[in-house]
Amino acid sequence: MADWVAPKRPAAYAEQALVTAILEGTYPPGSTLPGERDLAAQLGVTRPTLRETLQRLACEGWLTIQQGKPTQVRDYWRDGGLSVLGALVRYSPQLPPDFVPNLLEVRLALAPVYTRAAVENAPDTVATCLADQSDLDDDSEAFASFDWSLHHTLTVASGNPVYTLILNGFSGFYEEMACLYFAHPEARAASRAFYADLLAAAERQDAIAAERVTREVMQESIFFWHKASE
Repeated sequence: MADWVAPKRPAAYAEQALVTAILEGTYPPGSTLPGERDLAAQLGVTRPTLRETLQRLACEGWLTIQQGKPTQVRDYWRDGGLSVLGALVRYSPQLPPDFVPNLLEVRLALAPVYTRAAVENAPDTVATCLADQSDLDDDSEAFASFDWSLHHTLTVASGNPVYTLILNGFSGFYEEMACLYFAHPEARAASRAFYADLLAAAERQDAIAAERVTREVMQESIFFWHKASE
């Protein structure tokens, strides 16, 4: 039985405890949870609170709930939604080794597209965001903070709010990983060159060039991450 303590915020605690237990393999995909009465007692929450939490986790793709049957843990990689990504970042004590490279592959697919749209829709906004990039302090935290701010600006300026929602799901985690990435001087140098090239493209209102330089730096970022992880 999992070693859980009495919660201060019952609903939030129940969600965190259950998701963590799933991620850590206490209740792996395909297994079933204890009965509602026993599980509520283990967690130290009321049955209505537990029921609400289970329903929410079912909607997010973690669980399958069927009347009269044990609650089953789903394959969250196959059945989960965007909220699963956020939960992985918040609750997993150790992310799968290929999680960040896979995330960077997704960014490679998305970032050039929303950057092109941002320069098409709001080149002045993009240029303003990049105006002070040459004065950026040469340290990992400064780069991580600026890179987050830039991509958030780009997603908003793209005109497609779904890009922003996806990015916001990794708030905090993005900068944490970026600090590790930008700890390497060559990664900072590559991004500094990218910021200058993107600024020039925005000032020319050249969305095609903006897309190209973004794709190039996203490809480089995957290489640098693998190198940093060796």
